[in-house]
Amino acid sequence: MAGRFSTGRWLVAPLLALTLSGCISVPEAIRGTSSTPQQDLIRVMNAPQLYVGQEARFGGRVVDVKNLQGSTRLEIATVPLDASAAPVLGAASVGRIYADVNQFLDPVDFRNRLVTVVGPITGTEKGTIGKTPYNYLIVQVNGFKRWRVTQQVVMPPQPIDPWMWGPGPWRYGPWGGWYSPMPAQVQSVVTE
Repeated sequence: MAGRFSTGRWLVAPLLALTLSGCISVPEAIRGTSSTPQQDLIRVMNAPQLYVGQEARFGGRVVDVKNLQGSTRLEIATVPLDASAAPVLGAASVGRIYADVNQFLDPVDFRNRLVTVVGPITGTEKGTIGKTPYNYLIVQVNGFKRWRVTQQVVMPPQPIDPWMWGPGPWRYGPWGGWYSPMPAQVQSVVTE
């Protein structure tokens, strides 16, 4: 009988992992056409000519917005992306790109906001950051996604065993039920 239960446990773990992996997906607007777009800016910048024409997906904070005739150029300080292609909040910049969008984007809606872009790499262009020369990678944007930063309340862990009693941080409260003496925390997260 123990053999049946241990076999069942081994079957449940892969099914649970498969189910949970389906919960995280890249939004349609930035999915792109390639199953593996370039996302490592440092590797691409080491030999940008090798990647011209390949699809890339980069994201980060919009540093500057320049409206041109019929298009908008976003200067993005890129950071690593999470599994849903959202910029990782609080991560250090790995470099900057110019993202060219073939439409008017209002600077008020994009400056200092988190964004992810997808499209082919078209080359590099010399520019400056302050007075320092910088070589920007250029991406011709086929899709983009603005992200919001919201705050959520994270409750402290609750006890698992309702019959637990005794020394420790968990106590039976005067109103019935369990409570934690630890305060809830507020955490910033990136959402759609």
